[in-house]
Formats: sequence, structure tokens, C-alpha cells
Amino acid sequence: MIGDDTKIAVAGAGSIGCHAGGCLALAGRGVTLLCRPALADAVEKRGLRIVDLGGGARDVPARAIGAESDPAVALADAGVVLVTVKSRDTAAMAELVARHARADAVVVSLQNGVRNADALRRALPATMTVVTGMVPFNVVRGETAEGAPMFHRASSGSTLLAAGVPDLRDLLDVAGFPVAEHGDIDAVLWGKLIMNLNNAFNALSGLPLAEQLGDRRWRRPFADQVSEALDVLRAAGIRPRAAAGPPPALIPLILRLPDWLFRILARRMLSIDAQARSSMWEDLQRGRPTEIDEFQGVIVELAERHGRTAPLSARVVKLVRDAERAGAGSPVLTPEDMAGA
Repeated sequence: MIGDDTKIAVAGAGSIGCHAGGCLALAGRGVTLLCRPALADAVEKRGLRIVDLGGGARDVPARAIGAESDPAVALADAGVVLVTVKSRDTAAMAELVARHARADAVVVSLQNGVRNADALRRALPATMTVVTGMVPFNVVRGETAEGAPMFHRASSGSTLLAAGVPDLRDLLDVAGFPVAEHGDIDAVLWGKLIMNLNNAFNALSGLPLAEQLGDRRWRRPFADQVSEALDVLRAAGIRPRAAAGPPPALIPLILRLPDWLFRILARRMLSIDAQARSSMWEDLQRGRPTEIDEFQGVIVELAERHGRTAPLSARVVKLVRDAERAGAGSPVLTPEDMAGA
């Protein structure tokens, strides 16, 4: 049974996980963050700060939230586990959850990509329930003047969960972290993947998201990429759905509009913090492997499986791989560099 006193563990708490965990703790939920030692130490000493899209800040005192680097401690007796690790770490985190969380835990995938919930189901015992989720916004990490970790929500939207687990939504739906259920979460994940194809474009450009999306020169190659991906999904019999806003089929048309008209019709798409960039940009800057395999890589794989090609997606995969190998952060490409991508 899930109730307001159910212990929540955030497994692999980075920016999204800490923002969600902080909002839940502010609502009185029992939350423990499983995170890197340096972050756990900072939260334990100074708490953390949650900042909403409009700039409103709320402080989570250290006594109100747990932060651990030891999975045996963080996951012990957790009835709900929010998995927020990158896709490459899903299998390893599933092993830790299986070992340390409650045998009847509800495990919620709040990760990018369309394959993580299935990966969790394959790796976790049948006594655990895996719920597919989708977080539509991004979060920027910073630090307060006092040295407390700060997590600023940089775009809008509500987190969506697959329907079917009683009381789960009520537990997680709190101020600053709105949660709703959706009857076709898989279609929504594919719709988000379509939009997440821009993560690579943003990472390769080095520009803030609002600046990049506001420039038609950048939107044109992104529109070509989306058109290619939609063709591949049609061949595979997949019908993506948007969580909000226009249907995916209209996205290429909207992206190709002149800047002045795009700004009018795509206000929500541009409702982004002025300095926000994609998580893939952050990965390149920090010299970490990206999730390109879960975005353009999925489109390339799906095309091959159905006798199609996806040359635009394949080229973007190559450009990101080149940037990973170079280890110098964003290569700061131009729209002309991306014209064939």
C-alpha cells in the first residue's frame, strides 16, 4: 500500500532527481537521495535549494531530506524508487534496487529514452512493479552563495506516469513537481524522443536552448531530422503523441516557420530559462558519455530493423561521437555544419 508516509528513494539523483526529491521533501514526504559522495555531503551539510521556472526559490533544510552515497542505506525499506540515472546506468541501478529496496517496491523510471522501463522490468524481480514515467522539463544545477546545491527548473510541463498503480500519483504530485497519469505513456515517450532529438543539436551548437530554437537557421536542420524520424516511426507502426502542444506530425512545419511567426506559435517551446542547455551539452562539457544512443541512435536502429535508412540521424550520432572522443566540450558547430545532418 502506498501512503503519504511511504519512503521514497531517488536512485541516481542528479539535477532532475534532486529537483523532484527536494519538492517532495518540501511537501513532507520521506525522501532519500542516492547520489555521488560530494553531492551527498553537500546536501547533508547545507540542504538544497529548489528554484521554479519563474525564479521563486525554496530551501530544503538538511534535516528534511536524506542524502546518501551508500545504496544499502539510501534504498533500505524504500517503497517507491524513482530511477533518474542515465540510460547507460539503468542495469547497474536495477541490480542495486533489487538488492536493497523493499521486495514489493514500486519502481518509477523518470529517464530519457523509450527503453528504460523495459530494461528495469527485465532486471528486477517480478514482485516489484515498474512504472513508466516521463519528465518533460529540464533542470539546471547551480550553487547558492552559502555553497548549498541549487536546482533550477528551466522549462515547463507536468511529469506523466502510466496509469494503474493506486495512490502513486497522489504521493508524487506536489507543489513544484506536478504529476499526472496518462493512458498511453509509450506513445508520449516516443513523442518526447522526437523533441529530444534537439538535445544533440543543442550540445553541438553550444548555444542556450532558447537562443538555438529561436534561430530558424538552427531549426531547419532540426526539422529535417524530425521529418526523417517520423518517417521511420511510421514504417515501424509507431504513433507518437505529444504530452502537450501540437501533434508531432506538425512539428517540422512549425520549426520551419519564419522566426517572428515561430515565436508567436511556439511560446511554450520557448518558455525556457535564458541560459538553459540540454543535458547532452552538459555531458560533453564534463567529458561524460552522452545518451545519443537513446535518441538518434534509436532512430537509426529502428530504420535498419524495418529496411529503411536514417542518414541524418546517423550523421548526428557521428558528430556527437566525434565530440565525445575529442573531450573538449561542445564543438560549437554552426547551422551550416549541421546542414547535412
